[in-house]
Amino acid sequence: MPETQGAPSEAAGVTRRSFMQRSAGTAGAAAAGLQIIRPPAARAQDGEKLTIGIVGCGGRGTRGVAEAIRGNPNYELRAMGDLFEDQLERSLRRLRDSDEFEPDVKEQIKVAPENRFLGYDAYKKVIDSGVDVVFLHTPPGWRPLHLEYAVNANKHVFAEKPLATDMMGAQKVIRLAKESEQKKLTVMIGAQRRCQKEYVESVGRIQDGEIGDVVATYANWISGPVIKGADFEEKLDAESLAWQQRAWYSHVWICGDQIVEQHLHNIDVINWVMGDTHPVSVVASGGAVWRPREKLYGNIYDHVYADFEYANGVRMASHCRQYPERKVRRVNELVVGTRGRSTVRDLGTPSQTSPYVQEHIDMVNSINGSGPYKNFALAVAYSTMTAIMGRESAYAGIEVTWDMAMNSKQNLIPDNPSLEASYPVPDLPRPGEYEFI
Repeated sequence: MPETQGAPSEAAGVTRRSFMQRSAGTAGAAAAGLQIIRPPAARAQDGEKLTIGIVGCGGRGTRGVAEAIRGNPNYELRAMGDLFEDQLERSLRRLRDSDEFEPDVKEQIKVAPENRFLGYDAYKKVIDSGVDVVFLHTPPGWRPLHLEYAVNANKHVFAEKPLATDMMGAQKVIRLAKESEQKKLTVMIGAQRRCQKEYVESVGRIQDGEIGDVVATYANWISGPVIKGADFEEKLDAESLAWQQRAWYSHVWICGDQIVEQHLHNIDVINWVMGDTHPVSVVASGGAVWRPREKLYGNIYDHVYADFEYANGVRMASHCRQYPERKVRRVNELVVGTRGRSTVRDLGTPSQTSPYVQEHIDMVNSINGSGPYKNFALAVAYSTMTAIMGRESAYAGIEVTWDMAMNSKQNLIPDNPSLEASYPVPDLPRPGEYEFI
């Protein structure tokens, strides 16, 4: 039975100040990295080897391995899994043989032929291969399934965002996040702003009242498009699962649309500022103005504007937009208080360490007990559901509440997938015709 209400929603009716004060326990922990629980025993001592297995060997996954090793020279990559052999082999060559990465990275790539797995069950083989840490870097539609297997196997996890693309997937990861905390597993999510010093410090100072009571928030991701699968446009049929996974960013079931896949970063920052809670409702609009109705462009929107409301009455104005030419770029957040405003970076001190590296340093310190315990799964699961709510409101042309989302039966993931299977691409969602499930 899906949960009907997240605990943070119980703050309905409180003032903005009392809301922030009641959230101080979890919010302060969030600003410092969700220091709620600590592992009872270290999985590895500081300085010992930790082995990695990666599921999903695309560009982000390949760079993620390199970033992890840059921050932690005692990491070793031991297992790799992907749906496509060419993608796995290309990733391995980049990491091990090319001049793209430093010698210190190359030395830690130790993937024997028997630990290279292909197909839809490759994730199971990677997770069962004996590695200490699992990196989940496939397109996000598969994230709930892969995360479930990893948590059940008691693995520490680095998972890219978002954590789901549909309502039932988000419900599942909320449950899995709570289970991972109970098991004292370290779960780091690719919401790297949560490990970026100027963000961490700024969130803490906002929550301590430096700009007064928060009265309004803004989140933007306005930039050029992300186009995947162009190299395979003429080789595969648009309705095949193989084609859709090559061109994954263009298909709602596997990508989630821009508000979920990309704009989640900004939405997550605002949820974090608000105490790692979530909005209680949203009204949104959107559509596709310039994206052609061609197979490469699938069935996602190129813009969504959403008006989210939190339990204490504070609103988030959320705007994501893709333009065919990269002439405009506005990727930022703004928090307005009764005594000032903040970009959620301006109240902190910039770090010389890339947040993409820092998140892996923090993760290893959590695993071996040399630093605070880290588990961002629940917070980013809430943000994932928030983003999906915004998308569904725009698609259906209705107000969507948190309770509706937590009781939804929406499941977009195909049953019994295979590379030979067909999966019809739904039409572009149109309000009045599209139905919220």
